[in-house]
Amino acid sequence: QLKKLDQAVSAAHTFFVANPQHLQMREDIEKYRRMSGVKSDNFRDLEATPHWEAYEAGVQHYNADEYLQAVARLEESLTEALSALEECRALCEGPREDEDEEEEEMQPGLYEAIAAHYIQVLKCRQQCVLEIATKPGRISATEDFIPSHLDLLQFAYNQVGNQVLAAECAASYLLFYPLDEPMLEKMKQYHTELGEDTAVTAREIIQHYVQRSLMEKKLIYYAVEHLGESFDDPDLWTPDELIPENLKGKHREDQEKQKQEILDVEEMEKRGPLPFEGITVTMDSHQMNGTQRVVFDRVLTESECKDLLRLTKAAGEAGDGYRARRSPHTPHERFEGLTVLKVMQLAQKGDVDWRDAKLFLQASEKSRKIVESYFTPGKKLHFSFTHLVCRTAVDEEQGGRMDLSHPVHADNCLLDPEGQECWREPPAYVYRDYSGILYLNDDFQGGGLFFTEMDTVTVTAEVRPKCGRLVAFSSGKENPHGVWAVSRGRRCAMALWYTHSREHAEQERVKAEEVMQQRAVEQDRPNGADHSGRSSSELPVSSGGTRPMSWRHKAGSDRTQRPKELRARDEF
Repeated sequence: QLKKLDQAVSAAHTFFVANPQHLQMREDIEKYRRMSGVKSDNFRDLEATPHWEAYEAGVQHYNADEYLQAVARLEESLTEALSALEECRALCEGPREDEDEEEEEMQPGLYEAIAAHYIQVLKCRQQCVLEIATKPGRISATEDFIPSHLDLLQFAYNQVGNQVLAAECAASYLLFYPLDEPMLEKMKQYHTELGEDTAVTAREIIQHYVQRSLMEKKLIYYAVEHLGESFDDPDLWTPDELIPENLKGKHREDQEKQKQEILDVEEMEKRGPLPFEGITVTMDSHQMNGTQRVVFDRVLTESECKDLLRLTKAAGEAGDGYRARRSPHTPHERFEGLTVLKVMQLAQKGDVDWRDAKLFLQASEKSRKIVESYFTPGKKLHFSFTHLVCRTAVDEEQGGRMDLSHPVHADNCLLDPEGQECWREPPAYVYRDYSGILYLNDDFQGGGLFFTEMDTVTVTAEVRPKCGRLVAFSSGKENPHGVWAVSRGRRCAMALWYTHSREHAEQERVKAEEVMQQRAVEQDRPNGADHSGRSSSELPVSSGGTRPMSWRHKAGSDRTQRPKELRARDEF
């Protein structure tokens, strides 16, 4: 408003870097790019630290195979990062901070006080690596931030033909992981190329960094074992022999978790049989150029799709969520939604047919069983959230449209295309494990689902909606996805999210199933059968076993109270 475009652009860009899924800011950025008075230099991250700015630029050059530019920026990042580390370590000096005020009554002796103060300083210094490895605006640190520089530099120097510096970086990396087999093979290659007599040594500054860090860890772990201190080691590369035996299990927990994730992916390739006949696997992960992706067809019949589409008409009038207002993702579409509980409440009021409401529960449960049997046979999947959603193109606002119906995102982490990361932290739904979309129609233009690389622009697979088609995928960073703009008509689908965590199971579904069971009791008479003639009887009945009993019998809860109308969440 003050016509200070350079400052406005910098502020918008800074916000957008930390909030890459913010639609309004994305549109503002595009608007600024088209303005004649705006220069490319104005797009500055005001919160960027020098080493992170250089690191992200270096990674971008590296991914683009621009290795000369990559080594220059990565070297700059490494230098700035080590400098920032020293500044952080210096700030650890100072008066001792009381960690537990309840223990102030016990005055330690002189030697105890000196030891406690010194250990506090050492632990503070060790945590500095997490501070420099955490991108501004983020909570989680990037693992192995310093070693990753050396790994990238080793490869980049090799690509530009500088084997001397490549070998130096490889030797430096081996100070952190001396048994890393791929890097040891690289070292043999460099020795062969440079000659066995050529001395290859690690960088002096890295040697100093590792030696100092190991000495501090040794002192801290002594205090943990003998003086009752506690310590969360920030590094994955700490040698096992340095850690006391009783602490090794806790320290290796993160490493084992990473290994288990890899094993889980391999194990999940051994798919279980589908629990229903007639369903076909149209595309698997290999055909979709990714991992943990699949497309099923014939999950619903044409008749069942039409019955469920009847429910969507109620969404525009009495539906929850956005009540036919403009989509939260684009001003060019209307967004309508119904949750399972809202459908049951509408059925109680007589606004929708009970048989359609029952079909909603059954069709979503059928989808859950399919996804569970395919991806996690033998491991229970719970509903996390169920939403019947429609996106309708606003006819008068389609001209010159450039945006998406739903921007590219991941379902359980915050996607950061510039940093090639996906931060699994709030406000993301970090407990989601798998996602699914069950399509109900195809009489519209656009609206297809697409998957991308982490950069959010390289499309790896596309899925065209049609009645009875179910696309399912893991919810993490391996599956960034978005929805093409709906340019004409109305696209309706059942959006489904699943979790292995019982405590995050969908509470609205528990209430909805109780309403349906109550209805079944009221209608329990000889002529109470479903005479609609459709094939919904072939669908599985809703699974009462999916709800946690603790919610049904929670102490102090009033089960006679009318279910609270909850605001529907969107698809982030």
